[in-house]
Amino acid sequence: MMSKTWQKPLLAVLLVLAIAFPMVAANDYYIYVMSLAYIMAIAAVGLNLILGYTGQLNLAHAGFMAIGAYTVGILTVDYGVPYWVAFVIAGILSAVIGFFAGLLSLRLKGHFFSIFTLCVGFMIYLIIEKSDALTHGTVGIIDIPAPTGIGPIRFDNTWSQYYLVLFFLVVSLWLMSRIVHSLLGRAFVAIRNGEDLAETLGINLMRTKVLAFVLSTFYAGMAGALYAGFVRFIGPAMALESHTFDMIAFILVGGIGTLFGPLLGAILLTWLTQSLQFLQDFRMIVFGPLLILLVMYFPQGLIGYWRERQARRAAASMQDRRLQRSVIGSQQEVSTNA
Repeated sequence: MMSKTWQKPLLAVLLVLAIAFPMVAANDYYIYVMSLAYIMAIAAVGLNLILGYTGQLNLAHAGFMAIGAYTVGILTVDYGVPYWVAFVIAGILSAVIGFFAGLLSLRLKGHFFSIFTLCVGFMIYLIIEKSDALTHGTVGIIDIPAPTGIGPIRFDNTWSQYYLVLFFLVVSLWLMSRIVHSLLGRAFVAIRNGEDLAETLGINLMRTKVLAFVLSTFYAGMAGALYAGFVRFIGPAMALESHTFDMIAFILVGGIGTLFGPLLGAILLTWLTQSLQFLQDFRMIVFGPLLILLVMYFPQGLIGYWRERQARRAAASMQDRRLQRSVIGSQQEVSTNA
Protein backbone atom coordinates (compact mmCIF):
# COMPACT_ATOMS: atom_id res chain seq x y z
CA MET A 1 0.00 0.00 0.00
CA MET A 2 1.14 3.49 -0.79
CA SER A 3 3.00 5.18 2.02
CA LYS A 4 0.90 7.81 3.75
CA THR A 5 3.82 10.21 3.33
CA TRP A 6 3.16 10.30 -0.42
CA GLN A 7 -0.65 10.30 -0.36
CA LYS A 8 -1.25 14.01 0.14
CA PRO A 9 1.43 15.18 -2.36
CA LEU A 10 0.07 12.75 -4.98
CA LEU A 11 -3.49 13.94 -4.44
CA ALA A 12 -2.30 17.54 -4.70
CA VAL A 13 -0.61 16.77 -8.03
CA LEU A 14 -3.77 15.07 -9.35
CA LEU A 15 -5.85 18.07 -8.30
CA VAL A 16 -3.46 20.45 -10.06
CA LEU A 17 -3.69 18.32 -13.22
CA ALA A 18 -7.49 18.40 -13.04
CA ILE A 19 -7.45 22.19 -12.62
CA ALA A 20 -5.07 22.57 -15.56
CA PHE A 21 -7.00 20.22 -17.86
CA PRO A 22 -9.14 22.91 -19.59
CA MET A 23 -5.99 24.89 -20.35
CA VAL A 24 -4.45 22.01 -22.30
CA ALA A 25 -7.62 20.48 -23.77
CA ALA A 26 -7.82 20.71 -27.56
CA ASN A 27 -11.36 22.11 -27.54
CA ASP A 28 -14.46 22.60 -25.40
CA TYR A 29 -15.81 19.18 -26.36
CA TYR A 30 -13.03 17.48 -24.39
CA ILE A 31 -13.87 19.66 -21.39
CA TYR A 32 -17.53 18.70 -21.80
CA VAL A 33 -16.70 14.97 -21.85
CA MET A 34 -14.47 15.23 -18.79
CA SER A 35 -17.20 17.12 -16.93
CA LEU A 36 -19.66 14.33 -17.70
CA ALA A 37 -17.12 11.80 -16.45
CA TYR A 38 -16.84 13.72 -13.17
CA ILE A 39 -20.63 13.82 -12.75
CA MET A 40 -20.92 10.09 -13.36
CA ALA A 41 -18.02 9.55 -10.96
CA ILE A 42 -19.95 11.34 -8.18
CA ALA A 43 -22.90 8.99 -8.73
CA ALA A 44 -20.54 5.97 -8.87
CA VAL A 45 -18.88 7.04 -5.61
CA GLY A 46 -22.32 6.91 -3.99
CA LEU A 47 -23.05 3.47 -5.47
CA ASN A 48 -19.66 2.26 -4.27
CA LEU A 49 -20.66 3.06 -0.69
CA ILE A 50 -23.58 0.63 -0.72
CA LEU A 51 -21.92 -1.91 -3.06
CA GLY A 52 -18.21 -1.80 -2.32
CA TYR A 53 -18.25 -0.95 1.39
CA THR A 54 -21.56 -2.41 2.58
CA GLY A 55 -21.89 -5.29 0.11
CA GLN A 56 -25.42 -4.53 -1.17
CA LEU A 57 -26.03 -4.36 -4.93
CA ASN A 58 -28.56 -1.58 -5.58
CA LEU A 59 -29.76 -1.78 -9.18
CA ALA A 60 -32.03 1.27 -8.82
CA HIS A 61 -29.16 3.74 -8.50
CA ALA A 62 -29.76 5.32 -11.92
CA GLY A 63 -33.39 5.80 -10.93
CA PHE A 64 -32.37 7.90 -7.93
CA MET A 65 -30.02 9.90 -10.13
CA ALA A 66 -33.00 10.53 -12.42
CA ILE A 67 -35.06 11.68 -9.42
CA GLY A 68 -32.43 14.32 -8.67
CA ALA A 69 -32.28 15.42 -12.30
CA TYR A 70 -36.05 15.60 -12.72
CA THR A 71 -36.46 17.48 -9.45
CA VAL A 72 -34.19 20.22 -10.78
CA GLY A 73 -35.81 20.12 -14.21
CA ILE A 74 -39.40 20.34 -12.96
CA LEU A 75 -38.75 22.98 -10.30
CA THR A 76 -36.66 25.30 -12.49
CA VAL A 77 -38.54 24.95 -15.80
CA ASP A 78 -42.15 24.60 -14.65
CA TYR A 79 -42.13 26.56 -11.40
CA GLY A 80 -39.26 29.02 -11.79
CA VAL A 81 -37.46 27.88 -8.65
CA PRO A 82 -33.83 29.11 -8.49
CA TYR A 83 -31.36 26.42 -9.53
CA TRP A 84 -29.51 26.16 -6.22
CA VAL A 85 -32.74 25.83 -4.23
CA ALA A 86 -33.83 23.05 -6.60
CA PHE A 87 -30.37 21.51 -6.30
CA VAL A 88 -30.66 21.17 -2.52
CA ILE A 89 -34.22 19.84 -2.78
CA ALA A 90 -33.06 17.26 -5.33
CA GLY A 91 -30.51 15.76 -2.96
CA ILE A 92 -32.93 15.76 -0.03
CA LEU A 93 -35.80 14.26 -2.04
CA SER A 94 -33.60 11.48 -3.43
CA ALA A 95 -32.43 10.66 0.10
CA VAL A 96 -35.99 10.66 1.50
CA ILE A 97 -37.27 8.34 -1.24
CA GLY A 98 -34.12 6.26 -0.74
CA PHE A 99 -34.96 5.98 2.96
CA PHE A 100 -38.37 4.45 2.32
CA ALA A 101 -37.07 2.27 -0.53
CA GLY A 102 -34.26 1.08 1.75
CA LEU A 103 -36.65 0.22 4.57
CA LEU A 104 -38.53 -2.10 2.22
CA SER A 105 -35.72 -3.54 0.11
CA LEU A 106 -33.12 -4.10 2.83
CA ARG A 107 -35.36 -6.60 4.57
CA LEU A 108 -34.26 -8.90 1.76
CA LYS A 109 -30.77 -10.30 1.32
CA GLY A 110 -28.46 -11.21 -1.53
CA HIS A 111 -29.91 -11.48 -5.00
CA PHE A 112 -33.44 -10.97 -3.64
CA PHE A 113 -32.42 -7.45 -2.60
CA SER A 114 -30.90 -6.80 -6.03
CA ILE A 115 -34.01 -8.04 -7.84
CA PHE A 116 -36.23 -5.87 -5.65
CA THR A 117 -34.15 -2.75 -6.35
CA LEU A 118 -34.20 -3.59 -10.06
CA CYS A 119 -38.00 -3.46 -9.82
CA VAL A 120 -37.81 -0.17 -7.90
CA GLY A 121 -35.66 1.33 -10.65
CA PHE A 122 -38.09 0.16 -13.32
CA MET A 123 -40.99 1.65 -11.36
CA ILE A 124 -39.17 5.00 -11.24
CA TYR A 125 -38.65 4.79 -15.00
CA LEU A 126 -42.35 4.04 -15.63
CA ILE A 127 -43.51 6.87 -13.35
CA ILE A 128 -41.26 9.32 -15.19
CA GLU A 129 -42.34 8.07 -18.62
CA LYS A 130 -46.09 7.95 -17.94
CA SER A 131 -46.54 11.10 -15.83
CA ASP A 132 -46.93 13.55 -18.70
CA ALA A 133 -48.36 16.32 -16.55
CA LEU A 134 -45.49 16.22 -14.07
CA THR A 135 -42.41 14.94 -15.93
CA HIS A 136 -43.38 15.78 -19.56
CA GLY A 137 -43.44 12.03 -20.30
CA THR A 138 -41.42 10.68 -23.21
CA VAL A 139 -40.70 14.20 -24.46
CA GLY A 140 -38.48 14.91 -21.47
CA ILE A 141 -37.58 18.34 -20.11
CA ILE A 142 -35.62 20.76 -22.28
CA ASP A 143 -34.08 24.18 -21.72
CA ILE A 144 -33.17 23.47 -18.10
CA PRO A 145 -31.35 26.59 -16.85
CA ALA A 146 -27.65 26.35 -16.12
CA PRO A 147 -26.53 26.84 -12.51
CA THR A 148 -27.01 30.45 -11.51
CA GLY A 149 -23.99 32.51 -10.61
CA ILE A 150 -22.67 32.89 -7.10
CA GLY A 151 -21.61 36.49 -6.51
CA PRO A 152 -19.26 37.54 -9.31
CA ILE A 153 -18.80 33.92 -10.47
CA ARG A 154 -20.89 32.91 -13.49
CA PHE A 155 -21.49 29.42 -14.86
CA ASP A 156 -22.51 30.31 -18.39
CA ASN A 157 -19.72 28.54 -20.31
CA THR A 158 -18.07 25.12 -20.47
CA TRP A 159 -14.98 26.17 -18.52
CA SER A 160 -16.83 27.57 -15.53
CA GLN A 161 -19.20 24.60 -15.43
CA TYR A 162 -16.22 22.24 -15.56
CA TYR A 163 -14.72 23.85 -12.46
CA LEU A 164 -18.10 23.78 -10.72
CA VAL A 165 -18.41 20.03 -11.34
CA LEU A 166 -14.79 19.53 -10.27
CA PHE A 167 -15.52 21.38 -7.03
CA PHE A 168 -18.44 19.08 -6.22
CA LEU A 169 -16.36 16.04 -7.14
CA VAL A 170 -13.60 17.06 -4.71
CA VAL A 171 -16.13 17.76 -1.95
CA SER A 172 -17.88 14.43 -2.62
CA LEU A 173 -14.63 12.49 -2.40
CA TRP A 174 -13.59 14.34 0.75
CA LEU A 175 -16.92 13.62 2.46
CA MET A 176 -16.79 9.97 1.39
CA SER A 177 -13.25 9.71 2.74
CA ARG A 178 -14.47 11.03 6.09
CA ILE A 179 -17.32 8.52 6.10
CA VAL A 180 -15.39 5.38 5.15
CA HIS A 181 -12.53 6.12 7.56
CA SER A 182 -14.89 6.75 10.47
CA LEU A 183 -16.42 4.30 12.92
CA LEU A 184 -19.51 4.26 10.70
CA GLY A 185 -17.38 3.26 7.72
CA ARG A 186 -15.93 0.37 9.71
CA ALA A 187 -19.48 -0.72 10.49
CA PHE A 188 -20.29 -0.73 6.76
CA VAL A 189 -17.23 -2.91 6.03
CA ALA A 190 -18.10 -5.24 8.92
CA ILE A 191 -21.54 -5.82 7.39
CA ARG A 192 -19.96 -6.52 4.02
CA ASN A 193 -17.56 -9.04 5.53
CA GLY A 194 -20.28 -10.88 7.45
CA GLU A 195 -23.65 -9.76 8.74
CA ASP A 196 -23.79 -12.36 11.52
CA LEU A 197 -20.37 -11.36 12.83
CA ALA A 198 -21.25 -7.66 12.56
CA GLU A 199 -24.41 -8.26 14.58
CA THR A 200 -22.46 -10.02 17.32
CA LEU A 201 -20.25 -6.92 17.51
CA GLY A 202 -23.31 -4.87 18.41
CA ILE A 203 -23.94 -3.28 15.00
CA ASN A 204 -27.60 -2.58 14.23
CA LEU A 205 -27.77 -4.16 10.77
CA MET A 206 -30.99 -2.62 9.51
CA ARG A 207 -30.24 0.89 10.71
CA THR A 208 -26.69 0.85 9.35
CA LYS A 209 -27.68 -0.57 5.95
CA VAL A 210 -30.52 1.93 5.57
CA LEU A 211 -28.12 4.76 6.40
CA ALA A 212 -25.70 3.52 3.73
CA PHE A 213 -28.59 3.32 1.26
CA VAL A 214 -29.71 6.87 2.08
CA LEU A 215 -26.20 8.30 1.74
CA SER A 216 -25.78 6.45 -1.55
CA THR A 217 -29.05 7.80 -2.98
CA PHE A 218 -28.17 11.31 -1.77
CA TYR A 219 -25.00 11.15 -3.88
CA ALA A 220 -27.05 9.91 -6.82
CA GLY A 221 -29.55 12.77 -6.45
CA MET A 222 -26.81 15.39 -6.28
CA ALA A 223 -25.13 13.92 -9.38
CA GLY A 224 -28.47 13.97 -11.20
CA ALA A 225 -29.02 17.61 -10.22
CA LEU A 226 -25.60 18.55 -11.60
CA TYR A 227 -26.30 16.55 -14.76
CA ALA A 228 -29.57 18.39 -15.38
CA GLY A 229 -27.92 21.80 -15.06
CA PHE A 230 -24.97 20.78 -17.19
CA VAL A 231 -26.62 18.91 -20.08
CA ARG A 232 -29.81 21.07 -19.97
CA PHE A 233 -31.99 18.19 -21.21
CA ILE A 234 -33.23 15.00 -19.52
CA GLY A 235 -35.44 12.11 -20.59
CA PRO A 236 -36.95 8.96 -19.02
CA ALA A 237 -34.12 6.77 -20.35
CA MET A 238 -31.89 8.30 -17.68
CA ALA A 239 -33.58 6.01 -15.11
CA LEU A 240 -32.92 2.78 -17.01
CA GLU A 241 -30.91 0.05 -15.34
CA SER A 242 -28.34 0.20 -18.15
CA HIS A 243 -26.95 3.39 -16.60
CA THR A 244 -26.66 1.60 -13.25
CA PHE A 245 -24.66 -1.13 -14.98
CA ASP A 246 -22.41 1.57 -16.45
CA MET A 247 -21.68 2.80 -12.92
CA ILE A 248 -21.04 -0.76 -11.74
CA ALA A 249 -18.54 -1.08 -14.59
CA PHE A 250 -16.80 2.11 -13.42
CA ILE A 251 -16.47 0.63 -9.94
CA LEU A 252 -15.25 -2.78 -11.12
CA VAL A 253 -12.63 -1.33 -13.46
CA GLY A 254 -11.35 1.28 -11.02
CA GLY A 255 -11.52 -0.82 -7.88
CA ILE A 256 -14.52 -1.88 -5.82
CA GLY A 257 -14.42 -0.75 -2.21
CA THR A 258 -11.76 1.90 -2.91
CA LEU A 259 -12.19 5.65 -2.62
CA PHE A 260 -10.80 6.66 -6.01
CA GLY A 261 -11.72 3.52 -7.95
CA PRO A 262 -15.07 4.89 -9.20
CA LEU A 263 -13.40 8.10 -10.36
CA LEU A 264 -10.65 6.26 -12.23
CA GLY A 265 -13.15 3.87 -13.81
CA ALA A 266 -15.51 6.69 -14.83
CA ILE A 267 -12.73 8.64 -16.53
CA LEU A 268 -11.23 5.63 -18.32
CA LEU A 269 -14.49 4.14 -19.57
CA THR A 270 -16.01 7.49 -20.54
CA TRP A 271 -13.02 8.34 -22.68
CA LEU A 272 -12.82 4.80 -24.06
CA THR A 273 -16.46 5.01 -25.09
CA GLN A 274 -15.87 8.38 -26.74
CA SER A 275 -12.82 7.01 -28.55
CA LEU A 276 -14.91 4.20 -30.02
CA GLN A 277 -17.73 6.45 -31.25
CA PHE A 278 -16.47 6.11 -34.82
CA LEU A 279 -17.48 2.44 -34.69
CA GLN A 280 -21.08 3.52 -33.96
CA ASP A 281 -23.22 0.44 -33.18
CA PHE A 282 -20.21 -1.89 -33.39
CA ARG A 283 -18.25 -0.20 -30.62
CA MET A 284 -19.63 -2.63 -28.02
CA ILE A 285 -17.93 -5.47 -29.92
CA VAL A 286 -14.62 -3.87 -28.90
CA PHE A 287 -15.71 -2.38 -25.60
CA GLY A 288 -17.28 -5.60 -24.24
CA PRO A 289 -14.22 -7.88 -24.58
CA LEU A 290 -11.94 -5.17 -23.20
CA LEU A 291 -14.14 -4.87 -20.11
CA ILE A 292 -14.19 -8.67 -19.71
CA LEU A 293 -10.39 -8.82 -19.91
CA LEU A 294 -10.06 -6.10 -17.30
CA VAL A 295 -12.36 -7.93 -14.91
CA MET A 296 -10.59 -11.26 -15.57
CA TYR A 297 -7.04 -10.04 -15.03
CA PHE A 298 -7.78 -7.26 -12.54
CA PRO A 299 -10.64 -8.68 -10.42
CA GLN A 300 -10.02 -6.09 -7.69
CA GLY A 301 -9.88 -3.27 -10.23
CA LEU A 302 -6.87 -1.23 -11.25
CA ILE A 303 -6.42 0.42 -7.85
CA GLY A 304 -7.00 -2.90 -6.07
CA TYR A 305 -4.36 -4.54 -8.27
CA TRP A 306 -1.89 -1.75 -7.56
CA ARG A 307 -2.52 -2.02 -3.81
CA GLU A 308 -2.09 -5.79 -3.91
CA ARG A 309 1.17 -5.42 -5.81
CA GLN A 310 2.45 -2.85 -3.31
CA ALA A 311 1.50 -5.16 -0.45
CA ARG A 312 3.37 -8.07 -2.06
CA ARG A 313 6.43 -5.88 -2.52
CA ALA A 314 6.28 -4.75 1.09
CA ALA A 315 5.91 -8.36 2.29
CA ALA A 316 8.83 -9.50 0.11
CA SER A 317 10.98 -6.63 1.36
CA MET A 318 10.15 -7.48 4.97
CA GLN A 319 10.98 -11.14 4.35
CA ASP A 320 14.31 -10.18 2.80
CA ARG A 321 15.16 -8.04 5.84
CA ARG A 322 14.28 -10.88 8.19
CA LEU A 323 16.41 -13.30 6.16
CA GLN A 324 19.28 -10.82 6.15
CA ARG A 325 19.05 -10.36 9.91
CA SER A 326 18.95 -14.15 10.32
CA VAL A 327 22.08 -14.59 8.20
CA ILE A 328 23.91 -11.83 10.10
CA GLY A 329 22.85 -13.39 13.39
CA SER A 330 24.13 -16.81 12.27
CA GLN A 331 27.45 -15.31 11.18
CA GLN A 332 27.84 -13.55 14.51
CA GLU A 333 27.06 -16.78 16.37
CA VAL A 334 29.65 -18.70 14.32
CA SER A 335 32.21 -15.95 14.95
CA THR A 336 31.51 -16.04 18.71
CA ASN A 337 31.87 -19.83 18.88
CA ALA A 338 35.13 -19.62 16.96
